[in-house]
Amino acid sequence: MKIAVTGATGFVGSYLIAKLQERQHQIVALCRNVDRGRAMFPAANFPGVEVVSYVAGTGGEWEGKLAGCEAVINLAGEPIASRWNAKYKQEIINSRQLGTAKLVEAITKADPKPALLINSSAIGYYGTSETATFVESSPSGKDFLAEVCQGWEAAAHKVTEAGVRLVILRTGIVLGNGGAIAKMIPPFRLFAGGPIGSGNQWFSWIHIEDLVNLILEALDRPDINGVLNATAPNPVRMTEFCQTLGEVMNRPSWLPVPKFAIETLLGDAAIVVLEGQEVQPKRTLAYGFTYKYPMVKQALKEVLG
Repeated sequence: MKIAVTGATGFVGSYLIAKLQERQHQIVALCRNVDRGRAMFPAANFPGVEVVSYVAGTGGEWEGKLAGCEAVINLAGEPIASRWNAKYKQEIINSRQLGTAKLVEAITKADPKPALLINSSAIGYYGTSETATFVESSPSGKDFLAEVCQGWEAAAHKVTEAGVRLVILRTGIVLGNGGAIAKMIPPFRLFAGGPIGSGNQWFSWIHIEDLVNLILEALDRPDINGVLNATAPNPVRMTEFCQTLGEVMNRPSWLPVPKFAIETLLGDAAIVVLEGQEVQPKRTLAYGFTYKYPMVKQALKEVLG
């Protein structure tokens, strides 16, 4: 299968491409930084990978590379967990909404065009709550991240008008060798780890291997379509997550990170870690997807070796 991947050099994208390579797929890796892409996917080790320049929301050589691809996997987007100002908020929006709109336009014009688009979204779609439980059919929230996800998904849905199958993955916090957990580990190693904020906020997560396996299953199964929550079936509160992380590292979880410290560091973006949502993968489970790491302790043991 020939597959195009945006966000190819990112935390999830690089892991995904390694798995696609193992399956001997032909891959078009769409990268903002071509030099970095070629360094990450050298031809000697990744003979099936072609690295192509790609900037979300702008045209270029990459558009012609979609012709003959059977699927496109869109993982591109500016990082969320950074300090937001008006300019950066617009970059977050553009990288997702305008980027996806331009990608969909290129897919529909390709000849032959891809049959499938797998598009990232996030559980931020639902807004935050300490009491509600969200499934794929739950209504959207009203905060900034919810509005970003709504626009992101709306742009992706346009591809169905061209008869292209669409799978949208509302992804939780991804656990692996990188990403959010990489920033949490150092304090625990120094015996200074603990819950962030109140500790009562929900932490809906997924192991990176399960996320990539869900993408692979969507590639393989034409019956899978629509929105899927890409989260493990056992979300936990932040306090439980940090206690489990401490247990796995043989470190205490005793020094909470106060809310004001996170707000000082991240400003409005603090909502990403100070508030959360309990998300259940109802449709994902209904399709029969089997999680390799359904429990957080099991996932953390694998991540930390």
